[in-house]
Amino acid sequence: MSNAIKILIPLVSSFVVGFVITPILTKYFYKYKLWKRSSRSNASVSKEFQDIHNEKEELKTPRVGGMIIWLSVFITIMGIALLEQIFPNPWTQKLNFLSRSQTLIPLGTLILGGMLGLFDDLAQVFSSNSYGADALSNRRVKIAMIVAMSLLVGLWFVLKLDHSSVFVPFIGSVPLGLMFIPFFILVTLAVFSSSIIDGMDGLSGGVLVPIFASYTLIAYTNNQIDLAAFSSVVTGSILVFLWFNIPPARFYMGETGMLGLTLLLSVIAFLTDAVFVLPLIALPLVATSLSAILQIYSYKYRNKKRIFLVAPLHHHFEAKGWSRPKVTMRYWIVSIVCSVFGTIIYILTK
Repeated sequence: MSNAIKILIPLVSSFVVGFVITPILTKYFYKYKLWKRSSRSNASVSKEFQDIHNEKEELKTPRVGGMIIWLSVFITIMGIALLEQIFPNPWTQKLNFLSRSQTLIPLGTLILGGMLGLFDDLAQVFSSNSYGADALSNRRVKIAMIVAMSLLVGLWFVLKLDHSSVFVPFIGSVPLGLMFIPFFILVTLAVFSSSIIDGMDGLSGGVLVPIFASYTLIAYTNNQIDLAAFSSVVTGSILVFLWFNIPPARFYMGETGMLGLTLLLSVIAFLTDAVFVLPLIALPLVATSLSAILQIYSYKYRNKKRIFLVAPLHHHFEAKGWSRPKVTMRYWIVSIVCSVFGTIIYILTK
């Protein structure tokens, strides 16, 4: 079996698995009304946000759709591993890509991040206090969870994998020693801030697909075949999520999806030594996060002046009159271009 087939079969398998489980999960999403009970429009927000905000849609759309992604990944990986145990032969052995050095940490990060995000989503669904309204306490809890989790993963990199350096394009490998751990935490926090991109039908899924596809190719060029297969499984799972999330969306990704996927993205970037091209490959995520940060600081320190009509950036374009499908599809296009460009830069400088 060629390495390319080993990558493509899991990709298709995860899509099929997701396609099977999504209708079942969707039934329960709506049965138990897993959507927000209160909206940001009840808080102090700008007139521009109120003009574009669809409160009826937000309060009737389940927000735990990211479960589909990490469950599809888990079922696919465990299914392939079980296949090798039931039918041991060179073909199934080659197909199994569950390995300690390449895929165990990414899988654990995705599942744990997804479970923590699910807890956060359910708290927002069923809680009637300030936490459920996504107030400051909510953000502090999420940041604390991310720091704790990234600290554990960073320690695993240094102590178990003996991985404490980063590759810088045009320079080479730079050893960090124990400073690798705080650097890992900072990168993980920066990547997670992009979870605010989940707020428009099909936007987050369409942006994440080319990003994980790029890291599939990067891992493949590094001869990290197990990690490439894992990234392809994630790509296939996001594709099936996107299939069911084309407007009008059946569900939002929620923190259970974005927390797990953004933490996973950070881990894969470090495992492939492609951290410094991450801002380029994931430029739509970076721009989204940066726009929200700039808006907050401008409002706070420039006498309540706003840089954007609405932050984050995709809502700014919507406030300027772009339709939601136009914003979404242009984000997809930019994400594809940036992912291809970032991948080329990495390959040429590695």
